[in-house]
Formats: sequence, structure tokens, C-alpha cells
Amino acid sequence: MRSHTTLSAEDAADRLAIRELFDAYAHCADRRDAQGQMALFTEDTHFVVHMDATSAEPTQELRGRDALAPVFDNLNLYAATTHFNGQSTVVVDGNQATGESYTIAHHVTIGDDGRRTLMVASIRYLDRFTKLDGTWYFAERKLLVDWTETRPMSG
Repeated sequence: MRSHTTLSAEDAADRLAIRELFDAYAHCADRRDAQGQMALFTEDTHFVVHMDATSAEPTQELRGRDALAPVFDNLNLYAATTHFNGQSTVVVDGNQATGESYTIAHHVTIGDDGRRTLMVASIRYLDRFTKLDGTWYFAERKLLVDWTETRPMSG
């Protein structure tokens, strides 16, 4: 991680654009916009899911933007989701960047009996970004679930 230093205008603009990319991913997830989410990735993207961050073996590994649709469409299984993005670290090197970002994701399900259940997940993303024609994209995204909690909802 870098120490706190003054950023150039270009570096600051790149960091802001990458943060907006990170936020757009969460926004599209919560709005069930799988096509919008997919558009945030390079054509040859690599997407890896570790439902247990301590496991060396991924739960799922996908290659190529088109392979992402079923994963993003799976959010339709939930009555609602809310992703809160937290801190992130980003290192920019020209048209490439790497970063680690944190998210707390809330997933609401409604059972056959009408009862609502909330599953909260602490997620870390390890990302590689690339800038193409002035726009930043995810070139690789590793989703690591650090912990989950499931509980009934009241009200």
C-alpha cells in the first residue's frame, strides 16, 4: 500500500474512474442489470469466485465477458440486494492498475412461508484493471467471501 502522498491530476482522475467502475459494478448488481455489469469487463476477462476466502481452490472460474451473464443473473434469486462499498487500495501503472476493495453485501430472500431472511457477506475483490481508449475496465476480478451471516428479518 502506498503512503499518503500528493497525486498528480492524471493519477487522481484514474483513481476516481476506477472507483466509479467499482461503484458501477455494485449499482448494476443491485438494479439487476447483468448487461450493464458485463459491459464493465474486458472481452477476455477472467472472473474467479472463492466462496471461502481461505480455500486455495476457487468455487467458480470464468473466462470471457459472455461467460459472466449466468453469474450476474443469479442475483435474481434474491428479493433484494444492497452492496455497500468500503475502502479500497489502487496502484496505477500507466494503462494498467491493480486494487483490493471491500464490500458488505446484503441479500434478502423470501421463503415459501413469506418469512424474510437476510444473508450478509463480507467480500473482498482483488482486481486487475486495464484502460482501453480512455475507459477503465475490469481485466480480472477475484471475489473472495471472508465471512457470511444469515439471520431472520423482522418486520
